[in-house]
Amino acid sequence: MTLRIKMRGLGLSVLSLSFNLGGLLAGALLALYLDVFSATPWALLLFPGVLSVRGAIGGVLSGRLSTALHLGVVRPRFTENTKAFSTILSAIVALTLGSSLLMGLASSLFNTVLLGAPAVDGLAILAVSVGTMGLSLVFVSPITVGIAVLAFKRQLDPDVIVYPVVSTVADVLVTLCYLLMLQGFLASPVLIGVFDLVCVLVMCSIAIKNRKEAEFVKTIKEFSLTLVLVAIIVNVTGSLLGKVSQGIRGRPELYVVYPALIDTVGDVGSIVGSTATTKLALGTMGSSFACIKQHLAEIGGAWSASLLLFTLYAILAASLTASREVGRLILPFFTTNLIAVSCMVIVSFAVAIVTQKRGWDPDNFVIPIESALADAVTTGSLLLALTMMA
Repeated sequence: MTLRIKMRGLGLSVLSLSFNLGGLLAGALLALYLDVFSATPWALLLFPGVLSVRGAIGGVLSGRLSTALHLGVVRPRFTENTKAFSTILSAIVALTLGSSLLMGLASSLFNTVLLGAPAVDGLAILAVSVGTMGLSLVFVSPITVGIAVLAFKRQLDPDVIVYPVVSTVADVLVTLCYLLMLQGFLASPVLIGVFDLVCVLVMCSIAIKNRKEAEFVKTIKEFSLTLVLVAIIVNVTGSLLGKVSQGIRGRPELYVVYPALIDTVGDVGSIVGSTATTKLALGTMGSSFACIKQHLAEIGGAWSASLLLFTLYAILAASLTASREVGRLILPFFTTNLIAVSCMVIVSFAVAIVTQKRGWDPDNFVIPIESALADAVTTGSLLLALTMMA
C-alpha cells in the first residue's frame, strides 16, 4: 500500500533541482587538487569515466527504489526490508565493482597499448578505478536509500526527489573518493591493492550467491547493454566538450555555471523518466508515446523549475564574475534550455516506453541513458546557442 504523495509539480521540482548549486563544489575540489592530476597525467582522463559510470549505476538504484516504493515491494525502512530490496542492493554492488573492473581494464589497455604509457600506469589506472568505485559504494548507496526512504515517509515523490539530490551529492563524494584513492596509490600502492582485492572478492561472493535469482541476473544483463550505450555517449560528449571550450573561451561567467547547466538538464530528464516508469509499473499510463499527454503535469513542473534555475544561474554567473551583464546570459541560457530540455524530455519518455514494450525494466535504462546523454545534449545546445547569439 503506497502513500499519497502530497507535494508534486513545480514546488517539488524546484526543491530537488536547487541541489545542483552544490555541484559547483566538485569543480572547486578538482581545482584545489590540480597538482595531484598534474603528477599523474592519466588521472584526468579516467575521472570523467568514473563519474559517468557511477552516475549510471546511481540512476539504476534511484529509479528502482522509487518505483519499488510506489509499488510497495520495498518498505520505507533501512532494516528488516523485503527480498526485493536485498536483490536490488546486491545487483548494485555487483554492477559497481564489475563496471569498475571493466572500465579500469579498458582504460589501462587504451593508455598502455594505444598511447604507449608504461605498464605501471595501466596497473595504477585499474587500482584507482576499482578502489574509487568500491569506496563510493560505502557512501553513495546508503545516502541514496536514506533519501528515498525519507522522501517517501514525508510523502514527497521519490521519483522527483531522489536522483536530482543524489546525483549532486554523489559527484562531490565520488570526487573525494577519487582524490583519496589517487593520493593513496601514490603513497602506498600495496594498501590500495589489498582494498581492491577485497572489493573483487565481495563482488564474486555476491554474484555466486545470487546467480540463480532471476531479477538479479536480469538487472546485470540489462545494465550491460546500458553500460555500452553510456560508453559511446561519453566519447561523443568528450568531442563536444572540446568544441564548446573554444566557444566559451574568454567568458569566465560561463565556466562558473557550466556544470550546473548540465546537471539541471539531466535532472529534468530523470524526473520525467522516473515518474513515467512508475506510472507504467502501476498501470496508470499506457505504453505508447501518445500517452505523453498524460504526463504533461510532471513535464511542465520539471521544465518550469529548470527555467527558474537557469535564470538564477545567469544572475549567479554575472555576479561572481563581476560582469553584471545578466541580460547577455539570459537569452543563450534560455535557448540552451529550450533545445536541451525538449530533447531530454523526448528521450527519457521514449526510452521508458520502448524498454517497457520490450519487456525490460525501464528503470535499468532510463536514468543511466538520459543522464549520460544530457552532458552531450546540453553541451551541444549551449554551443548552438552561443553560435546563434554571436
